[in-house]
Amino acid sequence: MPSTESRSDQHPEPTADPLPSPRLSMLARFRRIMKWMAMLSIAVAAIAVVLVTSGDNGVHVHMLIATALGAGLTVLLASALMTLAFLSSSSGHDDQARGAGNKNQQ
Repeated sequence: MPSTESRSDQHPEPTADPLPSPRLSMLARFRRIMKWMAMLSIAVAAIAVVLVTSGDNGVHVHMLIATALGAGLTVLLASALMTLAFLSSSSGHDDQARGAGNKNQQ
């Protein structure tokens, strides 16, 4: 006895996965890059502390803390700003801003 249901009722068509949000994918990319840059800044801070301690016998704890924070945070800030510039350029926001400026000048 044949079934009265059509073939489409038995096997529904698969739906495509929705595209990820560009904002969320950029945020995930930024976080991934910053994790690596955070590890790099910790390594730079450690190298800076080792270099300071190897140069002088009268090293104070406060000077080591200041050296670690200064070197580490400087590298972290520089890498964060460069990452933001890189992501902004690759997302196309710079092209949109450049195009808007040219329209106003004409």
